[in-house]
Amino acid sequence: MLFHLSEEANIDRLEPRVPDSGGEPLVWAIDAEHVRNYLVPRACPRVTFYDGPHTSRADRARFLTTGGAVLAIESAWYERLRHCRLYRYHLPSATFECIDAGAGYYVSREPVAPVHVEIIDDPLGELLRQGIEIRLLPSLWELHDAVASSSLQFSMIRMRNAAPPTARSF
Repeated sequence: MLFHLSEEANIDRLEPRVPDSGGEPLVWAIDAEHVRNYLVPRACPRVTFYDGPHTSRADRARFLTTGGAVLAIESAWYERLRHCRLYRYHLPSATFECIDAGAGYYVSREPVAPVHVEIIDDPLGELLRQGIEIRLLPSLWELHDAVASSSLQFSMIRMRNAAPPTARSF
């Protein structure tokens, strides 16, 4: 089973759309392990990282205090996260292909109808129940740069919405 998370209720069918970066129209989905990266408002910039098969001991010790996955957002997004309602759409996997196993990204070139939807009234609580370490930072940019140059597995999502990289914080 694959998933699509949205702040929109009542999605009956996901139609392929051209990504912001261009290319062919696609329906995007995420695997169960990486749903954690999307338990925030859609526009929320975030840096997520976790132990991967090529993570060095030094990077593990430097970045992973709990040994699990980390999701970092700007503190300015905290209230929006607290009051966000998300919908987790369950999608049949038949028409999807994996394009990035490390990030859990799947795409379909065909429209997809959800088979089930769950309401998530407390995304922050859901993250905590999953054992995800939450980091609130004034700015994500220093962490972004440090994680990008590490051996960690990571995703950096909606960084175009991040505060300008003037206030370094990590």
